[in-house]
Amino acid sequence: MGNVTASVAAKFAFFPPDPPTYDVFREEEGRLVFSGVTADKNVDVHLLDTKGGNKIVATFWKHPFARFTLLYSHGNAADLGQMHDLFIELRAHLRLNIMSYDYSGYGASTGKPSEFNTYYDIEAVYNCLKNEYGIRQEDLILYGQSVGSGPTLHLASRLHKLRGVVLHSAILSGIRVLYPVKMTFWFDIFKNIDKIPKVNCPVLVIHGLSELVTRRVALLICTPKRTLARLSADVVYFFVVRTGTNDDIVDWSHGKRLWELAKEKYDPLWVKGGGHCNLETYPEYIKHLRKFINAMEKHSLAKQTKKQLTTNTSITEVKHNKCLRFGKR
Repeated sequence: MGNVTASVAAKFAFFPPDPPTYDVFREEEGRLVFSGVTADKNVDVHLLDTKGGNKIVATFWKHPFARFTLLYSHGNAADLGQMHDLFIELRAHLRLNIMSYDYSGYGASTGKPSEFNTYYDIEAVYNCLKNEYGIRQEDLILYGQSVGSGPTLHLASRLHKLRGVVLHSAILSGIRVLYPVKMTFWFDIFKNIDKIPKVNCPVLVIHGLSELVTRRVALLICTPKRTLARLSADVVYFFVVRTGTNDDIVDWSHGKRLWELAKEKYDPLWVKGGGHCNLETYPEYIKHLRKFINAMEKHSLAKQTKKQLTTNTSITEVKHNKCLRFGKR
């Protein structure tokens, strides 16, 4: 049953655009470029080898006066060709380098998308940042949108000197998107709920507060007779859907719980009326992100000062101890 359920969850996790919205080719001088995208001398295109045996596309958007580098893991229904305008905006408004990538099976990346392939993918991208650009953990902010929160928290739970983490419309786990279970099953995917307590840097959570009514419906999955024979007669899969919206929308309770479990909380951004795929269109999105980046810069300077003084004086940090109260919808 576990394997079947995990397989169902995986099918609901990945929706690569078909056909891809771009291609990659090599110019005469050997430089990799995107097709269909205006050339930008401040964007490097890479083809990276992963531990999963795939080649993935990664792009490094350089800012001449960057304060930090943002490693961006996008959502489950987009590829890099669709993220172009957003990266231009983020680079300009936040004064950051941006490293982005397509998961295995997305865009011009080879292979098939899977949970573990996304982990191999982000590890390859991080190694590129470290080896090709000399980016230190202390100067790196990880950003995960939707399913991208999975590889983001996978890496963040292993790197203990990161500057910060941003979780945008993040999920608690794959099965919890389908049904709000209280325990984590071994066959679950993207077990973010178990990984976020291991993250040692400040965490910003951005999530939409949709006013639409959420309802649960039971859906019996049509499976081959051989598969059904191995299952008990009362197996039913539950899916969370929203009236009037796509069925892949993640409830705001996922973001709320992730924020509660974070060791070092930063003021969250709850976007009233925001959906799963449009939060970046709200003016408070860039404003709050800029505030977070500025805070991380001050946090970095404070740590440097502490190290230079070599005293036991602790850095004064703003703690967010007030409980957020949410009315029932």
